[in-house]
Amino acid sequence: MAGDETFADVFAANEAYARGFPHRGLQARAAQGLAVLTCIDSRIEPLALLGLEPGDAKILRNAGARVTSDAMRSLVLASHLLGVDRVMVIAHTDCRMTGTEAEVHTALRDAGAPDTRELDFLVTDDQQKTVRDDVHLLRSSPYFTHVRVGGFRYDVETGRLTQLC
Repeated sequence: MAGDETFADVFAANEAYARGFPHRGLQARAAQGLAVLTCIDSRIEPLALLGLEPGDAKILRNAGARVTSDAMRSLVLASHLLGVDRVMVIAHTDCRMTGTEAEVHTALRDAGAPDTRELDFLVTDDQQKTVRDDVHLLRSSPYFTHVRVGGFRYDVETGRLTQLC
């Protein structure tokens, strides 16, 4: 929409970024053979927390760091076409997707959202078990027999990563 100022700040930032664009020629393959599935939480910087650079890994994000059908689709492509042979599923402390579905639906209603009860947010009351179950789903899939998969939890207060499985 011409003249729309909604995204003016990000277009200005992009213009500055493009002038000194550092990733020209970067390959599509994951240079470190790694894919990371983590949460959308803004406190998580996947590349920085793992000591990686752009091009080293494929980064997938969704609410709660869940192995959904869409995450599975992306991981199949990454593992067979883009050099991924390791997958990290990284949940985090203080995640809004822990608790119950009812709590999330209520919070959304209280925030002014329309009725969301037809949506499943994949909320968990046992995050560590959920990570283990999602890792098992990947490990047992015929699509990932050549891929090593681990489950982790990131502490948003300390920056430390703990392996769960």
